[in-house]
Amino acid sequence: MRVQNLPLTLGVLLAAFALTASAQTKLQTITAASANQVVQFSVFLPLQNSSQLDDLIDQLHTPGSLNYQKWLSPQAFRQQFGAKPSDIAQVQSALAGYGLTVVSTNTHGLRMQGTVSAIKNAFGVNLANSAGTSGKPVLIATTPVKLPTALSQVGAHVVSFAPVAQHHAHGAPMTGSGPISANRFSPIGPYFFDDLKQAYLFPSAQVLNGAGRSIGIVDAGDFLDSDMALYFGFEGVTPPAITRVPIDGGSTFDFDTSAETSLDLQQAGGMALGAHLYLYLIPDLSDSSILDAYTAIVEGNTVDIVSSSFGLAEGLYTAAYNDGTDFTFIAQMFHDVFRHGNAQGITFVASSGDFAGLGLPSLSYFTATPQNPPVVAGTFLPGIEHPASDPNVTAVGGTNLVTTSNPPSLVSKYVRENANPDPLIPFDPYGVGNLASGGVWGSGSGASVIFHKPLYQVLANTHSQMRTIPDVSLMMGGCPGIAVQPCGPDRSFIVVALAGGFYGFVGTSVSAPGIAGVLALEEQQLNTRLGNVNYQIYFQSLFPLNFHTGIPGSNGIVSTTSFGYDPVLGARTPFVKDFVLAPFAASAGNPQTPSNP
Repeated sequence: MRVQNLPLTLGVLLAAFALTASAQTKLQTITAASANQVVQFSVFLPLQNSSQLDDLIDQLHTPGSLNYQKWLSPQAFRQQFGAKPSDIAQVQSALAGYGLTVVSTNTHGLRMQGTVSAIKNAFGVNLANSAGTSGKPVLIATTPVKLPTALSQVGAHVVSFAPVAQHHAHGAPMTGSGPISANRFSPIGPYFFDDLKQAYLFPSAQVLNGAGRSIGIVDAGDFLDSDMALYFGFEGVTPPAITRVPIDGGSTFDFDTSAETSLDLQQAGGMALGAHLYLYLIPDLSDSSILDAYTAIVEGNTVDIVSSSFGLAEGLYTAAYNDGTDFTFIAQMFHDVFRHGNAQGITFVASSGDFAGLGLPSLSYFTATPQNPPVVAGTFLPGIEHPASDPNVTAVGGTNLVTTSNPPSLVSKYVRENANPDPLIPFDPYGVGNLASGGVWGSGSGASVIFHKPLYQVLANTHSQMRTIPDVSLMMGGCPGIAVQPCGPDRSFIVVALAGGFYGFVGTSVSAPGIAGVLALEEQQLNTRLGNVNYQIYFQSLFPLNFHTGIPGSNGIVSTTSFGYDPVLGARTPFVKDFVLAPFAASAGNPQTPSNP
């Protein structure tokens, strides 16, 4: 429902929007690609000296080490750890024989260009036209890629044509059927950024506001400047500076896909009003486009913190879901880029997912022949999502938040939180035309099937020898339009300005950019980048006063715990002043006041 009286009411999108937003993840063939159509794609090569890089990253994040926070420049990283120049030359020479030319080279490989006919000859792959998540035409492979011997010899990989499902955005509209009371006139929201800042005990904006720091947002779907003016203007502040950085041609504004972009920018910018935001605008949520964005980020070295609010179930990279072909090498290529960024001091933050501990649809959901109308063809299984599962990324889970509410006062002080799950109706999470049942809405959590337990989790009793997520949490909200109705009590949500209207939104796509904003405050406080902040999080988690404890809830498999590592929430939600190492700073006061504008 579109808002008519903006200062007084908020509109709420219905379940149909949630299904539309989450279904645009698996591309469908439209027409065969023209033989003369020119295509660009990336070839990735393994990094050199990989074990030495891991050792250096540990030293960069260990207080007392001679290398502590001595972040590398992109040039120094490329010289020490980048793909071998001889390997790059071998790939270039081999592909030139097929009529493919180099557009550019980088630390991780090459950007190539050529016709569809040349690509077919080089890789034995048939390509077809499809439509990306923003409607922009893209190419997809209809047959497996076969690498030339010269590329296989040097460990090269091409992601662009891998037949793996696209990532899906984390987040959905709050359920509802009409206008709801305006700004914070309820103990569960709808919350603006300054409500959350008071609840989570942020430092005063007069002390820390993220000035001098930069946050990168990776998203498909552009935003409207007018929405930023509407959102921040409602609270009486000027929108933060935002720079668009198109990747692979970028994308345009689209109501469905741009909802995520608007949410991410508004949450990150609201938490750190003085930070500069950079939107890395990709054409779709394919691995290829996302990797190209992350590669541009680490090569450019412009932003300090990167927030992403999308994910792909890890199991979808495994051989069991790909006719016996193992595509977990794609996760390893992401891992190399994240390690690269960490060595330069860049922090990567990603939403842990919205399907609690059941993040993996069963194989039958993908393989069953779709019916019209769609029918239940699979169930949700235990599993977590990538890129949050990567050890060099901070995975952010979420809760429902309850604050004080005494209209017309704007006071939003912390009362309590819960991580109670919401059962979901059968729906189509990856847009394959089938439904999966048994899903749960809640903080994405569980153990990886790809990455082993990292060093910083050794002291945490995670009950697994694999990487577990999340690492930390913040308010995500609950009861989306795809939840079984009615939901339980105390389901919170936030406000998003989109296409001239206000909407209620929930998901870890709320909590991840929120934490990115928190980290910008810490970087301002310390006047340095933080790199992989998980080292800090797990050290701080040894001191419970840094985080809220005793939060009840479940991820559909296990329940939350009062102390120690929480299998649903990680270190749980922070007292932000303590978390950013400014415990004696003045606190953010009531919303719309100088300390909390």
